[in-house]
Amino acid sequence: MVATLRIAEHIADGTTDVDKLAAAAGCDQDVLHRVLGHLVSRGVFAEPAPGQFALNEAARGLLDPALVLGLDLDGFGGRMAHAWGSLLTAARTGRPAYDTVFGRPFWADLDAHPDIAASFDALMGPAGHGEPDPEVLLDGDWDAVRTVVDVGGGTGTLLAGVLRARPATTGILIDLPRTVARAAGTFDSAGVAGRATTPGGSFFDPLPAGADLYLLKSVLADWPDAEAAAILRRCAEAVSRTGRVVVLGGVTPGAAAGESDLLMMVLLGGRQRTLAEFAELAARAGLAVTASGRQPSGRYVVECRPAPTG
Repeated sequence: MVATLRIAEHIADGTTDVDKLAAAAGCDQDVLHRVLGHLVSRGVFAEPAPGQFALNEAARGLLDPALVLGLDLDGFGGRMAHAWGSLLTAARTGRPAYDTVFGRPFWADLDAHPDIAASFDALMGPAGHGEPDPEVLLDGDWDAVRTVVDVGGGTGTLLAGVLRARPATTGILIDLPRTVARAAGTFDSAGVAGRATTPGGSFFDPLPAGADLYLLKSVLADWPDAEAAAILRRCAEAVSRTGRVVVLGGVTPGAAAGESDLLMMVLLGGRQRTLAEFAELAARAGLAVTASGRQPSGRYVVECRPAPTG
């Protein structure tokens, strides 16, 4: 609640009395006072005088825009928080139960609420995850890469970074029309608009063919095995015989359990996958894992090439 109401920001701007904080945040003074009192007892915020609040080390974390994006109950953070209420239904049915909370499946809900969709895009972009590392290849060998296709690349943040770091490359961003429509500003800001194209479309449909590198960042974990294999198959159909499909996120070298795995199950029916599970999925799609490992940033990367035929 205090993240949504930007209480830490108001205090940082000099508003410390609870009555003025409530007025600035547009909320009830008594409720805010009681909530802040509870947080003070938990070590978040300080109350140097009755009814007067200050930031402490823990509360200063609420000045981080990335943290606030994830906690803002008016945005996608609120969707994630409430979606946990469907965990029992997901456990009983083995299917995502997001629609039991919000009335629509996940992607349909975003389509119906542009403000929530924009919040989701922001959380997935630099504001939520920082500037993406453009060094997406494990071996750093870019000599043969002329065209990069970012599959399900959102508003183009990763692709913009890749193109900015590699002036000899061109890029194609594939995502739904409502999403790629917001990519123009990303490419303009990065100074790469002349080398990026944005044909709106689904990654379940045929992809632009013949490129040297197809990127899948934070895509496959959103989907159950059948859909994830279908996305990989589209990449396998499109990639040049000497090209690569690079997966960033959604694959781990060992056990894949964790909160993010459960969240993907609740929201979408997706999952994190071990390297062995992913390799089996890739083989079904006509791809072979040729390299995997962690980059200096800690990001785990998997590279695939078209599987030998005959």
